[in-house]
Amino acid sequence: MFSEIKSVGLFGMNAFEVSVEVEVSKGIDRFDIVGLADISVKESRERIRSAFRSSKLRFPAVSVIVNLAPADVKKSGSAHDLAIAVAILGASGAFPAERTENCCFIGELSLSGDLRPINGVLPMTIFAQRMGIKKIYVPKDNAYEASVVEGIEVYGVESLSELAHCLNGDIVIEKAPPYVPTEKNTNTLLDFADVKGQQFAKKALEVAACGGHNLLMIGSPGSGKSMLAKRLPSILPKMTFEESIETTNIYSIAGLIDKNAPLVTERPFRAPHHTVSTAGLAGGGGIPRPGEISLAHNGLLFLDELAEFSRSTLEILRQPIEDGKVTISRASGTVTYPSNIMLVAAMNPCPCGYYGHPKKKCVCTKRQVSQYLSKISGPLLDRFDLHIEVAPVEYENISSTKKEESSAAIRERVQKAREIQNERYKGTGITCNAKLTSELLHEVCPLTEDANTLLGEVFDRLGLSARAYDRILKVSRTMADMDGEERIDRKHVAQAVRYRCLDRKYWENG
Repeated sequence: MFSEIKSVGLFGMNAFEVSVEVEVSKGIDRFDIVGLADISVKESRERIRSAFRSSKLRFPAVSVIVNLAPADVKKSGSAHDLAIAVAILGASGAFPAERTENCCFIGELSLSGDLRPINGVLPMTIFAQRMGIKKIYVPKDNAYEASVVEGIEVYGVESLSELAHCLNGDIVIEKAPPYVPTEKNTNTLLDFADVKGQQFAKKALEVAACGGHNLLMIGSPGSGKSMLAKRLPSILPKMTFEESIETTNIYSIAGLIDKNAPLVTERPFRAPHHTVSTAGLAGGGGIPRPGEISLAHNGLLFLDELAEFSRSTLEILRQPIEDGKVTISRASGTVTYPSNIMLVAAMNPCPCGYYGHPKKKCVCTKRQVSQYLSKISGPLLDRFDLHIEVAPVEYENISSTKKEESSAAIRERVQKAREIQNERYKGTGITCNAKLTSELLHEVCPLTEDANTLLGEVFDRLGLSARAYDRILKVSRTMADMDGEERIDRKHVAQAVRYRCLDRKYWENG
C-alpha cells in the first residue's frame, strides 16, 4: 500500500515542501529512507520503530520504503519524524486517507513516542500556510509559536499514540488558540533618568534611535559609554508586526524562542564579547545558523571595546551593514540571513584609555596610539553615521540632585520621528532614514540653499567620501524630521557634521 504525507523542510531561513511517500509491500522485513536524507534523518528509523513499540502501535513487518521528495534537495534534522510515522500508519491502513488531506506534520519523536519541540517552527508554519495547507500538526511545546500565523489551524500533539487515535477518530485534539501578543513592561529596562549629565551624548543617541543610524562612541574609561549604550533599547521605537515576524523567524531557527511569549515584540539587543569568532558574529556551521549580526535584526548590535575585536572579525561587518543581509556559502548550499541592524560601538582612544583626556596624562607612545586606532579600518569607520566623544563626567553633574529626562519622554519623540519616516517610506521596504537608498536620497532630502552651500563647503574642506556625504545627508534628514520640517536647513547639516568629525581628531592625529 502507498501513502503520501506533507511535511516542511528548512535550510537556513529557506523553507521548502517535502512530500513523504511511503510504500508498504510484501518482502523482506526492511525499513529504508531515500531522497537525499542526511544522517540525522536516517537515524529516524530507530526512533520511529521504538516510538511505535512504546505507543503499542503495530509497525509493518514487511518492506517499508520511505522517499522524501524532491529527491534532489538535501533533507536534514529530525523534523520529518512525525510525517514519516504518520505516512507509515496511513500506508498500513490505520486511518482513512482523507483524514490527512491538506494537512502537514512536523516534529521529532522520542523513543517513548512523545513529541519533542524543534527549531524553526514559525518559518515552517508560514511556508505551510502559503502552500495552501489548512491544518498543521506540531509538537505541543511548539503550538503556541505556530499559532502566531493566521490562516492555518494549528494542533499541538503530545505523542504519536495521541495523534494515531485522533486520525482514526477515537479522540479529538483541540485546535491551538491564536497567539495574541501582550504589551511588555518596559519599566524593567535601564532608564536614561539614571544618567547624570552627558547631554551631548544623550542627544546623539536620540538622533541615532530616531533614524536607525550607526553610532561610534569614543572616550576614556569610566566616562559612561557602556552605560549609555545599554540604555539605548529603552528609547528605540516600537516594532511593527512585520518586523516582529522577521525577527521571530530568526530566533525560531536559532532555538531562542520563549515558549511563553513566542513573538519577539521588543527590538533585540545583542552585545557579544570581543573574543567572539567570525562564525559567531556572522553565522556558520555545516547547516549555517544565524550569528549575532542576524540575531540583532531590526534591533541593536552593541560592540563594546571595539578595538579589542580581531580585525578579521570587524571587517566581516562591512558588507552586512551596507547590504542588510549576511550570505553564508557551504557545500550543502547558500543561506542568506537578514541583518537590518543599528550598530553601536564604544572604544577607548588608546591602550591606556586617556589619550586626549583633559586632566589625566596618557602614558602611551604616539606609535602605540596609532597602532591601537589602526585596528579600526577606514572603510569600517566610514560606515558609522555618528562619531561622538563621551567626555568624563564632571563632579557638579554626578553630584547633582536634578532629575534627568526619562527614557519614556525621549521615546515619545523618537516614536514621533519614526512615524514620519514610516509614512514617507510606505510601500518601499525602507524602515528608517539610515536605510535610505541612493535612488531616493535626493528626492526625500531636499536642501535649502544655505544648507546646500554649507554641505558643499564641508565636503571640500574635510575631503569626505561619497559614502560619508550620503550618511551626513541621512542624519540631516533625521534632524529635520525631529524638528518636524520637510526641508533640510543649514542648522540640520551643521548638527550632522558636528557628529561626524571625531575621525579627524583621532585617526589623523593619533
